[in-house]
Parts: sequence; structure tokens; C-alpha cells
Amino acid sequence: GKNRVVEQLVAQHEGEPTLVIGQYLDQLHELAEHIGADLITGETTVRERQRLFDAFRTGEISKLVVSKVANFSIDLPEASVAIQVSGSFGSRQEEAQRLGRIMRPKASGRTAHFYTVVARDTVDQDFAAHRQRFLAEQGYA
Repeated sequence: GKNRVVEQLVAQHEGEPTLVIGQYLDQLHELAEHIGADLITGETTVRERQRLFDAFRTGEISKLVVSKVANFSIDLPEASVAIQVSGSFGSRQEEAQRLGRIMRPKASGRTAHFYTVVARDTVDQDFAAHRQRFLAEQGYA
């Protein structure tokens, strides 16, 4: 079900710099193939990561699927859409970090969007509610 939702969100924001972010490599490989995007994981060489990040920054490619490797020290200021499909359970810090990265002001002035795709009636739903409460407490709408 998450693939279908991600596909709809990517289509809705066609052409906008979009990151699909997750934790589970099987899921990310499937999503990257499903939406026709490049994938960056810990297995991706540093040279290839840099090439893909540079292509994303310049607009050569408009979507990337990234694992947790993109949580640290990655500067993608023009990313305006983030679609989180999985994370570290209830990690409020991880979600706040991802949200903060996408919400930075854009040179183009475009509005940023942050989505979390959650499976209903799962433990994932409970963790997402916990993270959402934390973000609301921090002042995010």
C-alpha cells in the first residue's frame, strides 16, 4: 500500500525536488524501482553518492530514494518534498532532523512538504503518533 501512496505523492509533486526517505533496504529498492528514482544506501560508493547528490542539487534529477545514510551531513537545500516511508521506530530526533532539513527556506521561494506514510493498525501507527505529538510540541503545524 505504501508504494501506491508514494507514487501518488511523487506524481502530485512532479518536477519538484523530492526525497523518499526510509530505513528498510528491501522497501527502498522496491520504491526506487517503482517510481523510477536513483537509490542511495550505505552500499552506494562515496563517489556515486556525490554524483547523485550533485545531480539532485543542480536539478538534473528531481527525485532520490535515500536510506538513513542521508540523515547525516548531507546538504540538499532545494529539496522541497520529503516522503518518509519508514524510520527508527519512535525516534523523534530523526524525524525532527528530516523535517528541519526539508523546511529550510528555498531560494526559489517554493513551499516545502513533509509526508510520513504510515500503515494503519500497526505499531508503526503508534510510533508515528508519538513523533507527531513531539513535532506539534515543537511548534510545527
